[in-house]
Amino acid sequence: MVSPKTSRKRPRSYDSEKLRTAVLAQFAAVREAVEGLTPEQLAAPTRLGDWTVRELAAHFTMAVGMLPRGLAQPAPPQADLALLDYPALTAPAAPAVAVGVQELARSAPLSELYAQVAAGLDTYLTAGIDGERPVAHRVGTMPLTGVLVTRAVELAVHTDDLNDALPGLGLPVERQLLAAATRFLADALAVKAPGASTEVRIPPFAVVQCVEGPRHTRGTPPNVVETDPLTWIRLATGRTEWAAAIDEARVSASGERADLSALLPIMA
Repeated sequence: MVSPKTSRKRPRSYDSEKLRTAVLAQFAAVREAVEGLTPEQLAAPTRLGDWTVRELAAHFTMAVGMLPRGLAQPAPPQADLALLDYPALTAPAAPAVAVGVQELARSAPLSELYAQVAAGLDTYLTAGIDGERPVAHRVGTMPLTGVLVTRAVELAVHTDDLNDALPGLGLPVERQLLAAATRFLADALAVKAPGASTEVRIPPFAVVQCVEGPRHTRGTPPNVVETDPLTWIRLATGRTEWAAAIDEARVSASGERADLSALLPIMA
């Protein structure tokens, strides 16, 4: 069911074919990187609680594997979840995800997990697939395009987690995924804090207005926040604290309504 707050915001459109291609490319790149890791690297800690790199690597197969699993089932009659309602539903699902990842990491070698997901993607996530097709998600049913946006966020965030855990790995985030994740999380902020007193700029991908207060109509906005896409994604998902990003000059914020700390993170 679409919440009243979400339903007032016109959803951004996304290109399902570009997202499909980007998800496949990023998953393949992660698979190649994971298959080259040593046992010592797989045992390394991550910033995700008690997850090791092995569990993080297994999580990629869970996050992307839901696509072929969902597409293998008959299409539900309709979607019941708006894309911008998704962020608020991630925290309640997090404990079950954590348990599932630990079980998955113990269930089979990573090479088998990745091969199974890759085969499923080849079979079900084919070129030209209808982006409006409803797909069952852990937290509801969404059109495929919306599900691909959520997978873009998962892949972008966790690729960054992997790079953080293994300095020097330097695995890039595919541009289309980074763009989709940045825009989605910026729009989610605007839904969480509706208004037009503060402008949040994340070049080159997104600009949104948010926060209640006097509406800006012309000239330079009185309240402006600007940062880069990766910093924004880290802030929006709790990987980076607002104060630290300000102190390290990764965020510029001017104006009395430019402090977003109380609104972050946006999703777990």
